Amino acid sequence: MTAITTNRLTKRYGGVTAVNDLDLTVEEGEVFGFLGPNGAGKSTTINVLLGFTSPTAGRATVLGRDAVTESKSVRSRIGLLPEGYHLYENLTGRHHIVSAIETKRASDDPDRILERVGLASDAAHRPVGGYSKGMAQRLTLGIALVGNPELLILDEPSSGLDPTGIKHVREIVREEADRGTTVFFSSHHLEQVEKVCDRIGIMRDGSLATVGDIDTLREKTGGNVITVTVESPPDAARVRDIAGVSDVTVTETTVRLACTPEAEQIQILNRLDRFTTVQEFETEDTSLESLFETFTSDDATVDHDTDDRSGVDAGGE
Repeated sequence: MTAITTNRLTKRYGGVTAVNDLDLTVEEGEVFGFLGPNGAGKSTTINVLLGFTSPTAGRATVLGRDAVTESKSVRSRIGLLPEGYHLYENLTGRHHIVSAIETKRASDDPDRILERVGLASDAAHRPVGGYSKGMAQRLTLGIALVGNPELLILDEPSSGLDPTGIKHVREIVREEADRGTTVFFSSHHLEQVEKVCDRIGIMRDGSLATVGDIDTLREKTGGNVITVTVESPPDAARVRDIAGVSDVTVTETTVRLACTPEAEQIQILNRLDRFTTVQEFETEDTSLESLFETFTSDDATVDHDTDDRSGVDAGGE
C-alpha cells in the first residue's frame, strides 16, 4: 500500500495557485524528502494531507484514506512535528508527553520517549517555558513519536538543533523507517536530507519539479564535478567548448569542471591538458545543494521524466 498519493492536487487562494496539478506517490516505509524554496507549495501540500485545508481540485489519499473526508481517522495514525509547534510554557516536558499519550490512548512509557529524544530527566520535569529552542524541538519530536505512528510528517525537524541533535534526529528517522514507518520529511537542511532520505521531491512554484533518488537526479543534472590542479590557468572559453563539460570555473591554480552524465572524464582531462598542464585531479558527486539550485532556479523547467512512483506525471504547469 502507498502511504501518500495525490492526484492532480490543486489549491488556489483567490488568484494565487499555491499547489498546481500535483501527482505524487510516497511508498509505505520509505523516507521521502519534500524540498523546495519558501512559497513553493510544501506547507500547503502538507496542510491538505493533514486535512487542515481542502483542495480546490484533485484528491489526496493518506494511509488508504481520503485526506479530506476521513481526516480525523488519518490524523489518528500520524505523528506530526510541525514547524513552530505551540508548547504550553507552564507545563513540564513530561506532562506534554503524558498528555499526548492520553489523547492518543496509547500505552507508551513517557520516560522512555523522553530518553529517546535526548531530554534528560531533570529537563523533563522542568516547565518548557525555560527550554532552549533545541530542547523544545526534541520535545515536539517526542510528541510526534507517541503511539507508534504509521506515518511521520516532519516539517523542519532540525530547526534549533546543534550538530549532535541533528544526528540524533537522523538516527531516530532511520529507526522509525526500519520499524516500517513512512517518514515525510520537509527541510532546508540539505545535508540532513541527503543522509537520511530514500527519495526526494523538489517543489517549484506549486509544481513538482522533479522526484527520484539522489543518484538518479545526479544523472539527470550533470553527473559529477572534476576539480583539477593545473600549472597555469587556461582560457575558460576554450575549456567550456570541450565535449562533456557543462560548466567551468577557472582560478590561478584550479579548474572546476561540471560534467554531463555521459561524459568521459579521461577524454576531458586529455583535452584540458592541451591548454595547460594537469597536475592532479579529484572527482566528487554533485551535491544535493547543487541539485536543489538546478531544479529551483529561475530558468529551471519542470522535469516530467520522473521515476515510476511519482504518479502520472510530475505535475507540470
